[in-house]
Amino acid sequence: MKNYDFLVIGGGIFGLGTAIELCKRKYSVCILDAGKIPNPLAASTDISKVVRMEYGSDVEYMQMAIESINGWREWNDFFNEVLFHETGFLLLAQNKLESGSQYFEKSSFDNLIKKGFMPERLNPEKIAERFPAFNCQYYEDGFYHPVAGFAESGRVVEVLAEYAKQLGADIYENQKAGEFIVLNKKINGLKTREGNQYTAGHIIVCAGNFTPYIVPELKAYMKVTGHPVFHIKPSRPELFEVPRFSVFAADISNTGWYGFPLHPKEKVVKIALHSKGLELHPGNDGRIVTKEDENKLRQFLKQSIPALAHDPISHTRRCCYTDTLDGHFWIDRHPEIKGLTIGSGGSGHGFKMAPVIGDMIARVAEGGSHKWSARYRWRELNEATSQREEARCSL
Repeated sequence: MKNYDFLVIGGGIFGLGTAIELCKRKYSVCILDAGKIPNPLAASTDISKVVRMEYGSDVEYMQMAIESINGWREWNDFFNEVLFHETGFLLLAQNKLESGSQYFEKSSFDNLIKKGFMPERLNPEKIAERFPAFNCQYYEDGFYHPVAGFAESGRVVEVLAEYAKQLGADIYENQKAGEFIVLNKKINGLKTREGNQYTAGHIIVCAGNFTPYIVPELKAYMKVTGHPVFHIKPSRPELFEVPRFSVFAADISNTGWYGFPLHPKEKVVKIALHSKGLELHPGNDGRIVTKEDENKLRQFLKQSIPALAHDPISHTRRCCYTDTLDGHFWIDRHPEIKGLTIGSGGSGHGFKMAPVIGDMIARVAEGGSHKWSARYRWRELNEATSQREEARCSL
């Protein structure tokens, strides 16, 4: 039986990114996933994820996203495939940016300018001219930033999995994490529920929604929340093609709604809700998008994107976030078990950070640190801890 330097549990965006970085450092690496990669239950899966640097007043996340966008461009070149589509990002506001209700949009706009970017401020007339699918009478203000877009998320996971194999990683699918093999508080390996045993000097848990079930002491700090996602087949597809439509956030901190232009392969418009979400169990709950969810979508479309209001929904899913109580990543070595590291807590905004998150987890697992890792260390949270991402709707 092979003894690996690192065993990574989870073949999603965190796990693959970490494994790739470790392989580049010439470690022997094994990746286990509970299903097939891309796993249909993983948050990493689906056809698209937003890549944007607008984080309100949170300059650290903004800087991480800036570096990630550079990394996405490099991946496009390296893999000779457009995985990241730089469509730009449209932020719409129902009130003037200077009003207190648009704090996220205003602080994002201001910080972009401070960083030397050039977002374009839009009044209702400009919105109607540039993005005619939107009901400009419903939005009083907004801005468009061209340095943003979306990643083809499921395809990205496929490409990274193949790259990890090329770098020497062994990948075993349909292997569910069972029991850690621990001797004198030192990790030695893992037994899977399927009855297989894998030995390693270090284990990294990047299991997304299942992380707090594999490492139960994290249940006090993490929860899994489900958020409805809709793929809509537009009757007027020309309205939703770039540049007449882009990745957008429709007063997101107050409504939760965001979406994407016409997907270049699937030919659908994806719209989803970034909000408090529905707390659920990742394995036992059906992740069903309800009629109530659809009714809320139809009301939003009627108000904001009337050309989609009566178009058919071709697919739904409930995307599950691994939410830490404060909304920040959880990247650290276990405080009591030597040889165990956690890389999780995406909290609904992890995929965009893919080009930097793997290096951060790898450095921490090696025993070092990353320029941003201090914020995401093991920490004490409680019921009074509030979620801190300013774009996240609290409804």
